[in-house]
Amino acid sequence: MSVATSKPGLLPGARLSGARHRLLAFSSLIALIVIFSLAAPDFLSTSNVIAILQSTSVNGVLAIAATLVIITGGIDLSVGTLMTFCAVIAGVVLTYWGLPLAVGVLGAIAAGALVGLTSGTCVAKLKIPPFIATLGMMLALKGLALVISGTRPIYFNDTPGFTEIAQGSLIGMVLPDLPIPNGVLILFLVALAASFILQRTILGRFTFALGSNEEAVRLSGVNTDRWKMAVYALAGGICGIAGLLIASRLNSAQPALGQGYELDAIAAVVIGGTSLSGGRGTIIGTLIGALIMSVLAFGLRLLSVPQEWQFVVTGSIIILAVYIDILRRGRT
Repeated sequence: MSVATSKPGLLPGARLSGARHRLLAFSSLIALIVIFSLAAPDFLSTSNVIAILQSTSVNGVLAIAATLVIITGGIDLSVGTLMTFCAVIAGVVLTYWGLPLAVGVLGAIAAGALVGLTSGTCVAKLKIPPFIATLGMMLALKGLALVISGTRPIYFNDTPGFTEIAQGSLIGMVLPDLPIPNGVLILFLVALAASFILQRTILGRFTFALGSNEEAVRLSGVNTDRWKMAVYALAGGICGIAGLLIASRLNSAQPALGQGYELDAIAAVVIGGTSLSGGRGTIIGTLIGALIMSVLAFGLRLLSVPQEWQFVVTGSIIILAVYIDILRRGRT
């Protein structure tokens, strides 16, 4: 069957346009680094670079999850609160129930996948628009996180090794001069796995196919509902990893945290060149977009730019990225 065997992004014009967008995003990242380095000579100090990478780890993992859904032509507004919900689940399993660390990690990822599957079912089977389905899920998860935790943070002080998930450094043990946190390593491992799935598996090919022309895929005899649910479930599991990362960084599950993270994640996806209309996108582009967001936020804070103006700058960049995507689609 042609849909299952063809590789995503077959149109040469689309591939060229996507490559140009990624090159533009990467050039923008380099330009930001140069500008902030000139404005603040210590911008590229080791501690600052590690701080930027550490801040990128959570948003980057969430952005990867959002990328998978957006490529299908959908949207997931619940990734931020789902991250928090999974962190709370880990807290319940590890702190309240006292189960081993591995069980807590698997429980958080499984909870994320189950919620993602539920959202995918609402979209695929009940035909609820993705925006509405995931908006409702976002609010429901926000409430559930507060209910399950009793509106109080859950601390991991009695869980040995939990903080090492994001704050430890396996690389630093081998190379003491390069103490890159494990959270950054996990980000790149997730990115590699997601990129492999998109480029080398049937799930990845159907992910692009659903975003390109879902009706044509359905008419070719493919169970599009099943594949769409699988994409949402995978994205939910990745959000579970993000929940573990942020809980490890804070050494606690904060039930009121999470709302607003979805905007940063979607912004990183758009800046990285993934089309909001679906059918086009790359994980490497998303990583570049996440780094741009982190470098921009860190640089503006370092220069003591007021927070209200930080919002203005970030919002303007998002609007520009979407406009570039519109122009790109028009040329293609």
